[in-house]
Amino acid sequence: MKVRVKLFASYREIVGQSDMVLELRDGATVQMLVDCLKNRYERLGSLTDVIIASVNKKYARDDVVLSEGDEVALLPPVSGG
Repeated sequence: MKVRVKLFASYREIVGQSDMVLELRDGATVQMLVDCLKNRYERLGSLTDVIIASVNKKYARDDVVLSEGDEVALLPPVSGG
């Protein structure tokens, strides 16, 4: 299945683009998508301990099962004061 991934802030900088289409196996979860990206972009590994994800513009936990055509947005945690 294909899902659209939107990347923000440091994730976008590491990957070099703000959105992409990934092909995943049926039944893949948000965590599996993140793992796939970590395998492709090694520098993401240290930045994905805490991740904010949304699926189709709704916040999603890492165990949410994805469907064909879903839009997944990945945002790094925000720090500051």
